[in-house]
Amino acid sequence: MKKEQIISLPNPRLRQKSAKVVEITPEIKQIIDNMTEVALEWEDSRPHEISAAIAAPQINHLQRIIIVRSELEDKSVRDFTALINPEIIKYEGEITKDFEGCLSVPGVYGKVPRYSKIRVKALDIDGHEVRFKVDGFLGRVIQHEIDHINGIVFIDHIKDDKDAFYKLDEDGELQPLDYDKYVKNNSILWD
Repeated sequence: MKKEQIISLPNPRLRQKSAKVVEITPEIKQIIDNMTEVALEWEDSRPHEISAAIAAPQINHLQRIIIVRSELEDKSVRDFTALINPEIIKYEGEITKDFEGCLSVPGVYGKVPRYSKIRVKALDIDGHEVRFKVDGFLGRVIQHEIDHINGIVFIDHIKDDKDAFYKLDEDGELQPLDYDKYVKNNSILWD
């Protein structure tokens, strides 16, 4: 698969809930391989960004599958972990705002409120149940991706916050976006 096959807003499929995976078939494993391939190709085309994760709906498969990069600090480590039917079973800690971007919302970043800690359960690629507690950036990433399989995009959490939207400049620095000029009236972002 190619990075051009990542769907982006306003594609209505990004707003649909994904179906539960009832069996891990060769087709499901192929979707996971495709997700990894697309995430890495996208990253290779960006000098200042890392592909932290992707959800199956972003490549037009309404299945409850996400992949998360195994190492978020080192772009040379190109492994991802698949989580099938992931769900947050408990939110913990405080709600903090931090920057997020999305392969399906090109060119827009935002300061999104998320819980600082979560407990998650999912299936691994072999169908075994996994449970874990996660915090920090990885916790934020997993919340972002689970939103995708529930038909939620990160901008939905900040659509009324004029100071929450940013763009990446050519030096890789985040710069505020003009809310009234670019964000509020951008039919690409809102249905």
